[in-house]
Amino acid sequence: MRKERAELDGLGSMFKVPKGIKVIEVSADGVPAEWLIPPGITAERVVLYLHGGSYVSGSINSHRSLAANIAIASRARALTIDYRLAPEHPHPAAVEDAMTVYKWLISSRVDPRHLALAGDSAGGGLAIALLVSLRDGNLPLPAAGVCLSPWTDLAFTGESWKSKAAVDLILYAYKELEFARLYLGGIEPQAPLASPLYADLKGLPPLLVQVGTYEVLLSDSRRLVDRARQAGVDAIIDEWEKMQHVWQFASSFIPEGRRAIARIGEFIDKWI
Repeated sequence: MRKERAELDGLGSMFKVPKGIKVIEVSADGVPAEWLIPPGITAERVVLYLHGGSYVSGSINSHRSLAANIAIASRARALTIDYRLAPEHPHPAAVEDAMTVYKWLISSRVDPRHLALAGDSAGGGLAIALLVSLRDGNLPLPAAGVCLSPWTDLAFTGESWKSKAAVDLILYAYKELEFARLYLGGIEPQAPLASPLYADLKGLPPLLVQVGTYEVLLSDSRRLVDRARQAGVDAIIDEWEKMQHVWQFASSFIPEGRRAIARIGEFIDKWI
């Protein structure tokens, strides 16, 4: 996975962290983490951000600029983490690390009523898995969740894997199938904490899901929101015409990215 990890970190380095952001490295009960603090932020509002990368790549470095832009839009501090990656650490390592960090935040006196959970791609699926784990563990839930192009079905049953294959320039089924196999480590792909599309979503906080119409993960997003609504969750799907996978990354280049991040900020600001 060395090549995939280097490529994603290299992509992340193309997008600079906005000026004035304070970057502080921390250990969240043993999980490497980093605070991103916009200038003028004094309130205790926090966004816990979980990076994407198909569970085999991605890092604090690759997603620093994206998380920082969301922090600015949300008027909150953002905490990004380096959860363990497959194949060295298959499921449920990522979920365990996300849970460890969440408990660390709560023990550090972060009020869950002023805490939002966010993530992109695999990190979006991981965010839902963490919410389900928190609920099942009778732990306090954050006030809101945001998923950018979430990967929620590692069984690949969504029709958009075929219908959008010709227009999605970022994700390819043959690669993602292999990454899913490495992450699953032999468990069934419908396992609820690996593929939260199959989880019971009752009782989760309000959710915002953003997805582009040129994405093979379009079905994952639509079906997640449908299942969440059926479970009584206040869930919004925000579809963007002809946008590619996690286009919010390119907010410094394209207006659609800036507008999408502004909507994320408005949603988080409403709930925390």
